[in-house]
Amino acid sequence: MTRTTAAGDRTGSDRTASGPTTPAPTATGPTAPGSRPARRRRSALPASTFVPPEPPAFSTASRRERTARIVTEVLAPAHLVTALLLLVGAHSNGGWAGVGWGLFAALFCGAVPIGVVALGVRRGALTDRHIRIRRQRVVPMAVGLLSVVTGVALLHLLHAPAPVGALVVAMLVGLVSALVVTVWWQISLHNAVAGGTAMILLLAFGPAPAAAGLPAALPAGLLPVAVAVPVAVGWSRLVLKAHTPAQVLAGTALGGVSALVFALLR
Repeated sequence: MTRTTAAGDRTGSDRTASGPTTPAPTATGPTAPGSRPARRRRSALPASTFVPPEPPAFSTASRRERTARIVTEVLAPAHLVTALLLLVGAHSNGGWAGVGWGLFAALFCGAVPIGVVALGVRRGALTDRHIRIRRQRVVPMAVGLLSVVTGVALLHLLHAPAPVGALVVAMLVGLVSALVVTVWWQISLHNAVAGGTAMILLLAFGPAPAAAGLPAALPAGLLPVAVAVPVAVGWSRLVLKAHTPAQVLAGTALGGVSALVFALLR
């Protein structure tokens, strides 16, 4: 004798009422006969997963790390940009008026970007003023790009000295190039600016201008120091593990190539 429970009766009646069970459709929908299943699209340029560690506190860092932090701070991009604009501005007409043009350009190329980063750090949107997290760099760099474009336009409208305008355009080219790379890879912005600085100094005050009869503002003994700037900056970034050797070299090369625009426009 077969015992049938109430639950069994309900289950059987439900199964009968609902009819034969059909397989549930998949999330991608029915597949046509002979067709291949859909594949996920893969990015041609996968984003970098490199995340630099937080730099050690100055009080607990080794002597080598302390030296690297000092080099990174002193030769930070904004400092190099401002100093270079003042130097080229003073050299453009040999007077204080050129320094004034350099300060005016530094407002858009240095002061505004620094202010944007400082505001982001204060609000907690950025980890630090060197922005070690790649994805956090895009927005400040885009705002800085708009500021430099404004500076280029105003320098042109106000008839600034050609070397100052050419330098700001070269900075604009370097910033655009660095921003494009930063979208998917963490290039060294410190070394991009350092490499561009060394190239500008060589183009403006090196052997070539002297051979052409142009005045040289830097003593010959200081030119090797200018070349040593990207070397020192790269060393500091590697010691602090902020970048890989490839990122440092790529940044230096990008800055040096972008600086060639200065030679074409001045």
